[in-house]
Amino acid sequence: MNDRQSIQKIRQGDIQAFEGMFRKYYEVLCQWAYHYLKDQDSAEEVVQDLFYHLWRDHSSLRIHTSAKSYLYMAVSNNCKMILKKQNRRNEIETELARNARTQPVQPAELLETSELKEVVDKTLEELSERPSTIFRMSRYEGKKYREIAEELSISVKTVESNMSKALELFRKNLQEYL
Repeated sequence: MNDRQSIQKIRQGDIQAFEGMFRKYYEVLCQWAYHYLKDQDSAEEVVQDLFYHLWRDHSSLRIHTSAKSYLYMAVSNNCKMILKKQNRRNEIETELARNARTQPVQPAELLETSELKEVVDKTLEELSERPSTIFRMSRYEGKKYREIAEELSISVKTVESNMSKALELFRKNLQEYL
């Protein structure tokens, strides 16, 4: 069966014709996408997405060129769109980083940051040892409650209880900043 016949059958909902088209073009289209994206996972995702949409919209499928040309063009266009989005995202990130470096920190911001750090340090000193340790492990080291419980040989409920105590004291001490 040639591609033109396959497209006709796909339009009529023939899953076997679709699978045949998929098997015939999947690998070469992935290579084509990789040529643009230089990332195998992204290349495969582009091709899979193309075939997904092809099947989803099979009843309204209109291809005026050869199936091969259509598929290659669709992959090329999708890859170019992804690259354009990536370039735009990189430009935005670069601009944000440049602005962050060029805008001076205001004295009021420095003072408030210093005051907040002082309140946080005092609050941690006010806490008993276990809630203070648990808070530091959670917030400073980024550990999950389960990890903290295992490391301290306590239950997850104990971790939760101590975190509640710590957070309650922080809310109280930071009230004027909220």
